[in-house]
Amino acid sequence: MNYLEELKNFKNLFLKKNNLIFFSLIIIFFSLDRITKIKVINEFENQAFFVNNFLNIDLIWNIGIGFGLFSTDSSFIYNLITLLILIVIISLFYLLIKSSNLDKLIYTTIIGGALGNFYDRLVYKGVPDFIDLHFNNFHWFTFNVADIFITTGITFFIIRSFFIKN
Repeated sequence: MNYLEELKNFKNLFLKKNNLIFFSLIIIFFSLDRITKIKVINEFENQAFFVNNFLNIDLIWNIGIGFGLFSTDSSFIYNLITLLILIVIISLFYLLIKSSNLDKLIYTTIIGGALGNFYDRLVYKGVPDFIDLHFNNFHWFTFNVADIFITTGITFFIIRSFFIKN
């Protein structure tokens, strides 16, 4: 099979009704993340908000990846990490198109969150994290809605890998 035939087959897979449903879910997940981030950026830029004894809304800007790992002031490192994230997202889109429905849902959830955080890296040069879970003086890592989608998708991917055999 030559390159043009492979590209045509990929295009047909991409446009399948089933895949379009999952792409719509990606847009929904991305939109939910954007709506929450815009609200928090506009209303809580300079102040924390106490919700209850276990939850605060406290905006911080994460320039690293998950949980602030690889935070750096180097624009070269930041741009390299952003490029690697883009490559992962593109790879996940490819896997989504080629996979079964259960895997499509898992990849959809991860992609929806990853696109939200990727967008922030491009537009704001950092990701707004604002969900602060705590118990007494112990605070978990501050995170956002996109992180919830990514973590949920990865968790289900791991569970599926261990318990559901193809």
